[in-house]
Amino acid sequence: MSLHSPPESTGADADARRLALEAIATLVYIKKTAADQVLRRAGVPEDLIRRFLTERDPATGEKRSKRDAGALMLEELAATGADHAVIRNIVGIAADWSAFHLAQNEYQARAVVQKAREVRGVLAEADARERAEADARSEAAARQHRREQRETLARQSALLLAQFDQAASSPDHQQRGYLLEDLLNRTFDLHGIPVLRAFRRNGGAEQIDAAFELDGWHYLVECRWRARLADIRQLDGLAGQVARSGRQTMGLFLSIEGWSENVVPLLKQNPAKAILLMEGFDLRSVLDQRVDLRELLKAKISALNLEAEPYLSVAKLLT
Repeated sequence: MSLHSPPESTGADADARRLALEAIATLVYIKKTAADQVLRRAGVPEDLIRRFLTERDPATGEKRSKRDAGALMLEELAATGADHAVIRNIVGIAADWSAFHLAQNEYQARAVVQKAREVRGVLAEADARERAEADARSEAAARQHRREQRETLARQSALLLAQFDQAASSPDHQQRGYLLEDLLNRTFDLHGIPVLRAFRRNGGAEQIDAAFELDGWHYLVECRWRARLADIRQLDGLAGQVARSGRQTMGLFLSIEGWSENVVPLLKQNPAKAILLMEGFDLRSVLDQRVDLRELLKAKISALNLEAEPYLSVAKLLT
């Protein structure tokens, strides 16, 4: 390919490139005016205008024609893919051109304008097809991504469910407690909910089992998997941690074996209404993919905020 030959192209783009060069060469006779009225308006960088249109050819010492300068500018722009937009801008400028007094040959200029109007219509159709094809590819990729996400969720949930069921038969209650923290963290990660694993605060005086963020609110989590049912004294510790936190903080008390019958009535008496309850059946239903974790949490939060109900059973949500 010679220095002045255009890059290979086909169809509407090739027609547009040829038309753009014709517009540069024909619409305006004086180079300085052509630079102002066509090139700069089309977005051609100033350094390219100066190097190829204003300065002399370093090889020959001669001034370049507008057509040769335009070809060099488009080649330079093509190296970075910037020629596409510039060519379309030039076609648009030519299609709306009316300053025929600036041309050396008015009839040639009018022919270029007529051709530009035809090419602009063809480009609009080609761009519409390209956008439709790009949208179709994007939608196909999104469907593939969603399918892969569902498959990953099903596969990982099944593994976590097997781990949960195996731990349920273990006699080592302390080990089950550690396992529960890990199981909960992995479940939250799997459902795309940012979770902070066990940490200490206030100089190490407070141990937080886990924490997560949902819709701008933060939730401190306390996990229990013991043989005995939890009572209100276990929840008082979590309530104190929440009270010592920022205003947009609530607590999630996860007790696999549930809680005594006095817990819910006593929580309802608390004016703070900042503790959500979650039991083993809730967690197992998430791992069994009977309910989405995010959906379950939001339903529990709504029940607490709107109905003053600290515990919404997943069974009620499913029915």
